[in-house]
Amino acid sequence: MKIPKRLQPLVDDGMIDEVLVQLMSGKEAQVYVVRCGEEVRCAKVFKEAKQRSFKQAVQYQEGRKERNSRRSRAMAKKTRYGQKEQEQAWLNAEVDALYRLAAADVRVPEPHGFVDGVLLMEMISDAEGNVAPRLDEVTLTEEQALRYHAKVIQDVVRMLCAGLIHGDLSEFNVLVDAEGPVIIDLPQAVDAAGNNSAAAMLERDVDNMRAYFGRFAPELLATHYGKEMWALYEAGKLHPDSKLTGHFELDSHIANVDELLEVIDDAIEEEADRQARMRGDDDED
Repeated sequence: MKIPKRLQPLVDDGMIDEVLVQLMSGKEAQVYVVRCGEEVRCAKVFKEAKQRSFKQAVQYQEGRKERNSRRSRAMAKKTRYGQKEQEQAWLNAEVDALYRLAAADVRVPEPHGFVDGVLLMEMISDAEGNVAPRLDEVTLTEEQALRYHAKVIQDVVRMLCAGLIHGDLSEFNVLVDAEGPVIIDLPQAVDAAGNNSAAAMLERDVDNMRAYFGRFAPELLATHYGKEMWALYEAGKLHPDSKLTGHFELDSHIANVDELLEVIDDAIEEEADRQARMRGDDDED
């Protein structure tokens, strides 16, 4: 096939010997199957910011640490340089996450380099050596669903122990190879300790998996692994090999509406007094 413009520099540098086929085109990137020497790999070509349809970057980036103070200030002020650096940081996030998660024994594609917005990584294959299907393309038995769900939950726990939350986990971001589920697509990976939305995103990820696997194993629909693992994480009791039960005692406390309304009324009254004092100061001036 014709070599895409973004892949040409990697071909010229000898990192890629042949572009075999385009695998997919999504909201974040285009993915190609390429040959690198004797190995077949994937090349993920990230789209430029103006071409992406993913609009929630700020929420996902909250809590990510930037070591360079000048770069950090520029990013906060949204200068042209800062926007460029913010874009680069967004692109680097998946590469960093892949290395961190592979080291934490999470099943993710092995990265092989990142150059000019192109991520070279392991191609996940099925039992016949073909490109592995996405989870949503696979029909499961109840036994497979229970086993795959247990593996995904184990990997989510290990991700959380490594300080990361996927943030967009669903049946569309999991491949199934000969050994089971492989988690992919991590440019929006969330910092578990520094993001105010971390707990909600973790629970959403886990609930997405519960809903999908629950189609084949309905008993999973009554589980609450997300709440359980976050409670253990907050208490400092979550470990990579923690054995979860899926049970969690939900808060059955009924809010005191009258008490809540009193708090709201007090806040409104305080704000009215503040505004009145400000008007008084203006009159005196």
